[in-house]
Amino acid sequence: EVQLVESGGGMVQPGASLRLSCATAGFSFEMFEMSWVRQAPGKGPEWVSSINTFGDRSAAASVKGRFTISRDNAKKTLYLQMNSLKPEDTALYYCARGWGMETLKPASRDYWGQGTQVTVSS
Repeated sequence: EVQLVESGGGMVQPGASLRLSCATAGFSFEMFEMSWVRQAPGKGPEWVSSINTFGDRSAAASVKGRFTISRDNAKKTLYLQMNSLKPEDTALYYCARGWGMETLKPASRDYWGQGTQVTVSS
């Protein structure tokens, strides 16, 4: 059974940093592209960033330069370092198996975690 468990969310002020983690099990983590997606209240899911098996990264324009995705294959864990957080970054953040917009397809939802809440507010 594929398991993805996010942690590290919280409530912070604008300009602060957070580091999200996603512990995985049930599949060969090192062989899969991985992503972060988020969903703000009342909005549809939004792709945030992806990393492939070689460590190549891609990020949405809205977070580029502020968020950095990384992975530790030995620990089977995915990370998202979030700096200079803004109120518009407030959302439920999900770890997802796959690359880019493919992670937003309905069939891909089976490979999302349960999410961790990030709230940015003064």
